[in-house]
Amino acid sequence: MKLSAIILAHNEEKYIFKCLECLQNQEEKADEIIVIDNNCSDKTVEIAKNFPVRIIKEKKQGMIFARNRGFNEARFEILARCDADDILPPDWIKRIKKNFSSKKIDGLTGPVVPYDAGLSTTLFANVYSTFMKVILKGQEVIMGPNMIITKAIWNKIASKVCLDEKLVHEDVDLTIHIIENGGKVYHDNNLVVKSSTRRAKYNPLSFFVEYPIRLLKTIELHR
Repeated sequence: MKLSAIILAHNEEKYIFKCLECLQNQEEKADEIIVIDNNCSDKTVEIAKNFPVRIIKEKKQGMIFARNRGFNEARFEILARCDADDILPPDWIKRIKKNFSSKKIDGLTGPVVPYDAGLSTTLFANVYSTFMKVILKGQEVIMGPNMIITKAIWNKIASKVCLDEKLVHEDVDLTIHIIENGGKVYHDNNLVVKSSTRRAKYNPLSFFVEYPIRLLKTIELHR
């Protein structure tokens, strides 16, 4: 199976070089790398052009619109999305392909751990994953910065996913639509991605108050 790696970017000049460098240095290369330029006004695109990537402009602002554009534009069977501030292990793509070749799954995820908060533990990610598994009646939840699905399942749910980021967590919404359409998500505890804690630092009220409220809204919306 071939893989499209997709990076969502809105003013990511501080982070995107490292993310692209991680993709460039994978043990098994992506078959294409797509950078979604979601109205960047800094040097993000200029930096991305130093790498063998396909840059696609998405004028509608927001993570959901950027994600959808990337998934729609991707050419290959596996859609591996990460955030521009992710640090990916060198075997990320190799492990992704191994999972999809050995299991009948439609989605794949793994722990996301912070790299700039003096922590490198999967504890929080595992607690969240366990909590969501209860909510989803035994099914796994996809973690946004470590989001891998098949093009086939995306084609089934693309017209059904929610487009309003004020109503849903986009990764939870996506997971629920996969499950509702007969898909299966697998959690690989060794597929670890490191991500920054900048969202919590820059806007702690949003991260610690608005995020949980939106999670409850997402669950309620799909009852």
